[in-house]
Amino acid sequence: MKSSKLFTGLLHATWGLGLFTSPLVQAQDFPKQPIKLIVPWAPGGNVDITARTIAPTMTELLGQQVVVENRAGAGGFIGSTVVVKSAPDGYTLLLGSSGSVSIAPALTPAAPYNPETDLVAIGPIHAVPIVFSASAKGPMKSFADFSARVKNDKNLVSVGSAGNGSTQHLALELLAQKMNIKLNHIPYKGSGPALVDAIGGQVDTIMDQLTASISHIKNGALIPLAQTGLKRSPLLPNVPTFDELGIKDFNMVTYTGVFGPRGMPQPVIEKLSKALKDSLERSTVKERFNGLGVDIITMDRASFQDYVKKDFNTNKEIGKIANIVINQ
Repeated sequence: MKSSKLFTGLLHATWGLGLFTSPLVQAQDFPKQPIKLIVPWAPGGNVDITARTIAPTMTELLGQQVVVENRAGAGGFIGSTVVVKSAPDGYTLLLGSSGSVSIAPALTPAAPYNPETDLVAIGPIHAVPIVFSASAKGPMKSFADFSARVKNDKNLVSVGSAGNGSTQHLALELLAQKMNIKLNHIPYKGSGPALVDAIGGQVDTIMDQLTASISHIKNGALIPLAQTGLKRSPLLPNVPTFDELGIKDFNMVTYTGVFGPRGMPQPVIEKLSKALKDSLERSTVKERFNGLGVDIITMDRASFQDYVKKDFNTNKEIGKIANIVINQ
């Protein structure tokens, strides 16, 4: 009887020890197979290019192939939901962006996931400032010109964006809320057609990603009035930030980062986070992102998780005030 109890006690102790050490063992063995990095958008876009830039170096650092897989559709919901519902073992990750992580869920009734409870940040990658520009064919040549014009309620300034519920749309709504003004929002199906009309003078101004607008700014077709971010972009050193213009707490940018499903073992998260951080320090990766005009984010994983949470809640508040709803 005593030997039986002793055996049972030893068996329970062994199980307890196994459960206690299993995450460490999992981290030591991880990864044992290829890792899927899901892009919830079609090939060729900014998020896809970002994924394919970091995948080779992460493959090298982790010793297993990081395979980029495009799962586009429903405004980023399809691919993101695949990750949310996957096993939390570190083998299915999301190359998330502000659009799929903190905007679409904030503006969609009954969204299939909540970034605060369903996703864990592995780490940030880069941020792209948003630039507010005027058509060179119009009369506005500075932000002061814009401010003077919007004071006349009879002549609403038209602002083009990449579409209803886009980061650019939220940025212009935030601008309107902070300045207590009204703007005539013209949503387009993407930045391309919005830029065409802004350059042609069919809309007065455009709120868009710097990477999309920069070539048109350089050739003089667009006049940059202000930019988001905490500091001026090296590509626009002479253009003030909204903060410099007295419009505080206007740090709305489009970001990218790597995420996994909630429930992943902490050692696995930390191993992936280190591989991502080390990848971003590689000269080839830095050169690629510098060429795209984006800023590599240097904040740590925990700070990035907090940033995403804040951005998600800010977007909900902007959407509520401006009555922005995305219907999937």
